[in-house]
Amino acid sequence: MIKVAKLKCLGGHQLRATFSDGMAGEYDFSAIASGSGPMVEPLRDPVFFARVFLEDGSPTWPNGFDVAPGWLRREIEAAGAGRGGVGAAKNACCACASA
Repeated sequence: MIKVAKLKCLGGHQLRATFSDGMAGEYDFSAIASGSGPMVEPLRDPVFFARVFLEDGSPTWPNGFDVAPGWLRREIEAAGAGRGGVGAAKNACCACASA
């Protein structure tokens, strides 16, 4: 099962995730953070958002909101923002600094 092995907050609502198979990529959580509801509203605050940590291979925030690693990987791959690892798209480009 794929898990997130490493996370890096890139500022704003962007994270860089490195998965257990070596694939890495970025995801912008702005659309999620702009949603409504008691679990996502705290994510709007960049200071709170930056408190993300890994729990059992899932990005998790102090209020208990978490993201499934498989979902995050699919989103990164669909956006073409991943590189490396098993099954990663060839020629995928990531313009940010390495995690």
